[in-house]
Amino acid sequence: MSRHTTMLAAFFGLNGILTALSAQAQTYPARPVHIVVGYAAGGGADTTARPVAQKLSEIFSQPVVVENRPGASSSIVIERVSKAAPDGYTLLQLSSPGIAQAVLRIKLPYDLNRDFTPISLMTFAPAVLVVHPSVPARNIRELIELARTRPNQLNYGSSGLGGSAHFAGELFNLMAKVSITHVPYKGGADAVVATAAGQIEISYPSIPSALPLIAAGKVRPLAVASIKRASMLAAVPTLDESGLAGYDLSVWYGLLGPAGIPRSIVDSLNTAISKAVNTAEMKEAMNKQGLETETSTPDQFATLIRNEVVLYEKLSKLAGLKPE
Repeated sequence: MSRHTTMLAAFFGLNGILTALSAQAQTYPARPVHIVVGYAAGGGADTTARPVAQKLSEIFSQPVVVENRPGASSSIVIERVSKAAPDGYTLLQLSSPGIAQAVLRIKLPYDLNRDFTPISLMTFAPAVLVVHPSVPARNIRELIELARTRPNQLNYGSSGLGGSAHFAGELFNLMAKVSITHVPYKGGADAVVATAAGQIEISYPSIPSALPLIAAGKVRPLAVASIKRASMLAAVPTLDESGLAGYDLSVWYGLLGPAGIPRSIVDSLNTAISKAVNTAEMKEAMNKQGLETETSTPDQFATLIRNEVVLYEKLSKLAGLKPE
């Protein structure tokens, strides 16, 4: 076969693939769509994925199935989706901890910016900065002043090294120019209980886990860690409002697909997600779980991922965490 003939065959082969993808895009979805979640059923990731999948099933008149595949901090399922066919039938629910874990590993078989097609943000879970009632600070400005007069004497707890609360505390140290010592626990609940017991001064729990302790007066909320106020603690200001301009470190959940999904399918999914998530019914259901609904354009979601990769790399170095 001549070189010219080979080139023509390659051209027509590629053209056939593009034509097939175009036809798929026009009829999408024509069969069940799978959303792969790298965490066990019942957690925050699952709480977001299942109601959204149910609504998407109604919108598309096709089953949208959630697959829970926990393990290796979701890196296994992230790799699996990166290698899936770019036809919109295999999607990944990515969360911000997935980005943190990617930053903390040296050799991953995927690149979050290169190997995926961002579709839309869906929800985020604000954390709340709480202190033990004995801490003589009624707001964030007073807490910063206290920390500056007592460097390395105040402690904040987290669910462990490289967890969302760990990075929340390091971002606070960075932006407030203070040195509050990190104390890792086995879980977020342990950290907030330790705060209530007076073993440490500060923690960054999820709002649902903090509410009973707040109501009992065992911890005092000073600010939420998201850029927007939380529905369940509407009277509590954000860290951004409290003087740390731009502070935003929530756990968020969004949908991606493998790189190369046709734009028409991406747009179809994005429109459907926006329709599914931005309803009064969905907002109320998510709020009860401590989640806030927020959708985005594909480009906005891509920007968020890029920015957070850079942020987590910076915070990891600040915290002295070495990629493994």
